[in-house]
Amino acid sequence: MLKDLFVSAVRVKILKIFLFDKDKSYHVRSLVRAVGSEINAVRRELQKLTSIGFLRRRPSGNRVYYSLNSSSIYYPELLSLFVKEDGIGADIIKAEKELGNAKYAVLARSFVRGRASTVLDVDLFVVGGVNIEVLKNIVSNEEKKQNRELNYTVMGEDEFNFRKRRNDPFIVKILSQSRVMLIGDEEEFSSIS
Repeated sequence: MLKDLFVSAVRVKILKIFLFDKDKSYHVRSLVRAVGSEINAVRRELQKLTSIGFLRRRPSGNRVYYSLNSSSIYYPELLSLFVKEDGIGADIIKAEKELGNAKYAVLARSFVRGRASTVLDVDLFVVGGVNIEVLKNIVSNEEKKQNRELNYTVMGEDEFNFRKRRNDPFIVKILSQSRVMLIGDEEEFSSIS
């Protein structure tokens, strides 16, 4: 889907590399190998991404290294887009029918950014009548891929709305954390009904 949204397939591959390994720096030749494209195409995309402030450029000896500028104004939105295309975000969106009647599914942006969860954090929050076995399989596959635990909570829609109206501390925390909406409407999810 993203390759249809973005004109350049090379740019999509470069963005994916930097978004999912945000702390790593790459030199041009390593990116050429990683994306499997010509050096001029990679250089052209790196120049474009650097010019808009999405990447940082750092010369070191006879090489130039590029790294993600996570304070770029484009970073949060691009990360959200790519999470819906790859990984657990894509898996949940693809399995929406098999999950049952999920009204909302949200992924904590801290999890997406690779930060470790604390005991109280919820990485994935799903509201509705959900087939738990399907969700467990999706979560288990992601935990194996990332080699880390994913904390998730499933809640019925009535309970969610009741606890939201009562300003339940757990729900308030869920509503106040930065998130990627996978299923459902963001405004409806956040509003007090």
